[in-house]
Amino acid sequence: MSQTLGLGSATDKEIWSHAAAISAVLVTKDEDFVMMRALDNEGPPVVWVRIGNTTRRSLMERFAEKFPAIIASLERGETIVEISDR
Repeated sequence: MSQTLGLGSATDKEIWSHAAAISAVLVTKDEDFVMMRALDNEGPPVVWVRIGNTTRRSLMERFAEKFPAIIASLERGETIVEISDR
């Protein structure tokens, strides 16, 4: 099920605050959120997607492949989890 949060035009800070308020994990390609997390011990965990330009299908396949490792990292308490095509 897909849910629209209505944050399409929100600032990074608004997205950050919303994610923290609902105890969400931010999944992003934006390095700004990684820097915010590094500076804020109370912020939401960040999954930093460092996969180059690709199709949505390919990106989702890659994400599904990495999902168990992402979950394990978050359960260990990691606050920044990087996935890449390397």
